Amino acid sequence: MKYLVTGADGKLAGRVANNMLEAVAGTDLIFTCPNLARVPMEKKTAWEEKGVTVKEANYDDVEQMTKAFEGADRLFFISSIINGPKRVEQHRKVIEACKKAGVKHITYASFFGADREGYNQYVLPDHRATEKMLKESGIEHNIMRNNLYMENYLTTSVMLAMLSGNVWGTTAGEGKVTSIAKDDSARCGAALLLGKGEPNRAYDLTSTIPLSQREICNMIAEKSGIPFEYKPMTEEEFRAYLEALHIPRTTDGDFSQAPVPFCSNDMITNEAGISEGQMGVVTHDVELLTGRKPLEVYDLLDQYSYVWKNKVRHWKDLV
Repeated sequence: MKYLVTGADGKLAGRVANNMLEAVAGTDLIFTCPNLARVPMEKKTAWEEKGVTVKEANYDDVEQMTKAFEGADRLFFISSIINGPKRVEQHRKVIEACKKAGVKHITYASFFGADREGYNQYVLPDHRATEKMLKESGIEHNIMRNNLYMENYLTTSVMLAMLSGNVWGTTAGEGKVTSIAKDDSARCGAALLLGKGEPNRAYDLTSTIPLSQREICNMIAEKSGIPFEYKPMTEEEFRAYLEALHIPRTTDGDFSQAPVPFCSNDMITNEAGISEGQMGVVTHDVELLTGRKPLEVYDLLDQYSYVWKNKVRHWKDLV
C-alpha cells in the first residue's frame, strides 16, 4: 500500500506526514510539495533517508500532479491556501489528477460547517464545491471538517493584540468555539489515510470544552502578565482593526506588510460564526478516529508561550 501526503512541507499536512512516518515504512510513502525549491534541503534529505519518495505537485498543473500521484493508493488532500474560484479550480485539478493516476481513496481536509445550513463563512463555498466534486468523482473518500484552529488564538490573536496596544479585537463577542488543535487534526488525517474511517463518511473535528475568546484572552493575560484587553467589535470596527495592520481583504491582496497570512474576509466571517453560536458544537470524532481525547486550549498555553515571551510580531517567526 502506498500513501501520499500533499503539501507535506506545510503546518498541517507536515504533521500528517510525520504521523505517517511513525505508522508505516518510509518506502510506503510519497510526499508532495507545491514547490520543491522552497523545501529546506535538510528536510527533503531527512525524508529521503527514511525511504520516502519526494515529488513536486503544483495544484495548477494536472499533468505534473498525475505523474506525482502515480503509484499512490491512498492520498491526503490538503486544501489550497487561496480562496475563491481559483481555489475551486485547483481542487478540481487535484481530483482530476487523482482519477488519472488511479488513486483509490482521498482524505480531504475541509472546514466545519460545510454541510450545515446557515453557515456563511468566507471559505465555505470553496469547501462545499470541493466536497461535491469528491462525491461525484466516484473515488472512495473521507472528509475531515476542521473547526477553527486552536493555534490561531494562541499565536495570531496574541500577535495582533501586541501590535494593537494589547487590544484583542474580534467580532466573536461572547460566543464560544470548540477549536481543534492541529496535532489532533493531523492525527485524524493520518488515521483516515490509513483506512480507519468508514468509506465516504465525513467527520467533524472539534475539542470538547467550548471557550469564548474572552476566556482565552483572560487565560493568556493571566499566564503572560500582559494586560490584554478583550474588545468585542462590529464588523466595520474589526475590519478597520485588521486594515490598520495591513491585512488585505482577500488572498489576492498585498501581504507584503501583513503580520499574518490570512485575509480579513476570512477572519471576520469566522469570528462572526462564533458570535452566532455556530462554532461551539461538541463532537467526539477525534476520539473515535484516534482513540484519545482531543487537546484543549489549556494544554497548549505553555507550548505557545514563546509568542508573548519573545514578542513575536510576524507569522514567519512562528515555530
